[in-house]
Amino acid sequence: MVSLQEQFLKAGLVDKNKVKLANQDKSKQKKVERRTGTQSVDEARVAALETQRKNAERARELNAQRDAAANQKAIVAQIAQMVEKNRQSKGAGDIAYNFTHDNKIERLYVSAAVQAHLVAGRLVIVCLGGVSELVPRVIADKIAERDPALVVRVKQSSAVVEEDDPYAAFQIPDDLMW
Repeated sequence: MVSLQEQFLKAGLVDKNKVKLANQDKSKQKKVERRTGTQSVDEARVAALETQRKNAERARELNAQRDAAANQKAIVAQIAQMVEKNRQSKGAGDIAYNFTHDNKIERLYVSAAVQAHLVAGRLVIVCLGGVSELVPRVIADKIAERDPALVVRVKQSSAVVEEDDPYAAFQIPDDLMW
């Protein structure tokens, strides 16, 4: 392999004296470095290393973003699969069951047995892709681990009455539909 100096000589860009002077300057600089124990800073090399470091950091960030997107896509696919495999029938829709999701009141028509299961907490509503599905509580807990915003929890009515509650004497009937 022919060195760069030899290529410049053949092309006529430099002459032998310039090559000789460049080699002498280089060897003088090395001698001075050895005597003083200091290293000369090669700006081009430092700039190249800095550029290489920045490129590697950017590549790591892009890989992390790509991995996060793939992870999110896998989670959505897992949730869809769990809902598809474990969804329950809503029964003959004669009772309107109202629930809140994303600060909106939504309605689902279910049978009396399904309503009892919803109120008891055995069935849970999962809103996926604009569609409300009923799944068992165990499956809803697994879905909530992955994305809690999709699961609609029914708040159990508490029998504990606060001491300073002015409406403690007025009981709310269990069959009240809102």
